[in-house]
Amino acid sequence: MPVVRDLRVLLRLRNFRNLLAVRLFSQAADGVYQVALATYVVFSPEKQTSPAAIASAMAVLLLPYSVIGPFAGVLLDRWRRRQVFLYGNLLRAFLACVTGVLIVAHVPDWLFYASALSVTAVNRFVLAGLAASLPRVVGPHQLVTANALSPTAGTLAATAGGGLAFLVRLLAVESNALVVLLGAAFYLCAALVSLRLAVDLLGPDQPPGRVHPSIAEGVALTVRGMAEGLRHLADRRDARLALTAMTMMRFCYGALLVMLLMLCRYSWSDNESDGLALLGIAIGVSGAGFFAAAIVTPWIVERLGNLGWITACAATAALLVPALGLFFAVGPMLVAAFVLGLATQGAKISTDTVIQSQVDDEFRGRVFSVYDVLFNVAFVGAAAVASLMLPADGQSVTLILSVALLYGLTAALLRRQERRFT
Repeated sequence: MPVVRDLRVLLRLRNFRNLLAVRLFSQAADGVYQVALATYVVFSPEKQTSPAAIASAMAVLLLPYSVIGPFAGVLLDRWRRRQVFLYGNLLRAFLACVTGVLIVAHVPDWLFYASALSVTAVNRFVLAGLAASLPRVVGPHQLVTANALSPTAGTLAATAGGGLAFLVRLLAVESNALVVLLGAAFYLCAALVSLRLAVDLLGPDQPPGRVHPSIAEGVALTVRGMAEGLRHLADRRDARLALTAMTMMRFCYGALLVMLLMLCRYSWSDNESDGLALLGIAIGVSGAGFFAAAIVTPWIVERLGNLGWITACAATAALLVPALGLFFAVGPMLVAAFVLGLATQGAKISTDTVIQSQVDDEFRGRVFSVYDVLFNVAFVGAAAVASLMLPADGQSVTLILSVALLYGLTAALLRRQERRFT
């Protein structure tokens, strides 16, 4: 198969393999850490979870990055990205250990959220840096395949890490702190692996004799740099359209995830352990969809183009979400999880490729940080909307139909723009 051949070519590239290893360890740690937080907030026996509580937790953990994200992008265009991976993962390992201590100490929720916030704040730098670094280790003609392999492999690593966290959580009572420490160990591995990359390999390229700005100058440069990055993005139609579509699809995914959490906790199980096991199965099935997207996306993009494939992903989700979700049963919902995993990851691979191929390297860090911010705002906004629509058992026909309509509008918008410019 051409895809298998292309993957073999990529894996022969030493620097690509090293960057991929950093991503795998880092995102495996993310998966472990996120499951630890989710189980502590949603599946702890002493906590009475509601859609509003889930939305509040997401807001506390994610909304501040709407402020941090743009500054991360400007700094990524100045800092050596390899150093970001080294020191960022070391810092996350330390902060994750702090979070584990706070769980054991049963501190107030606000202090726990503050610690979790610190870990995921550093995550903004690492993930944006990974995306911005990929064109430095592969050729332009290899970007689609690299985007099929690298981010998807990272997502699968996060899924595997989450599965390992679920296993530890199910086997050991009161194991939330242990799971967090497992995430810290993976962060440490990511930092050590980054040492295999040359310091200047990943860019950005810096003019000789550059003087670092003061804090005040850095803030001004950030604001000005973000404006320049947005203007740069506005002039690139395909990148703008892909980013808009991906944001809308992320909103849909977030709303459905909150519904899934409530279904697992209250509709499909009688206790926290059974609900947690069902959630783990659903995440695993969705991960299989991510893997399928990595296999089929390069082949389909050759025939439909990147925007055409994003359109097809949104249209498929629009048709199958109500067809499968309105049963509110475990079997059809697991099929829906696979389809949404494939559609969401397929659209993301194409979106990453469009942005990487159209955005100049000097702006890439800023644009990917904007991408990241839109992801967070869409996800938190979806959780807030879902909290208003979902009953306690998670079964909402209105939410299912609204999400399907939004998927359909996304596909229609892309199709209209494609016809307009062809």
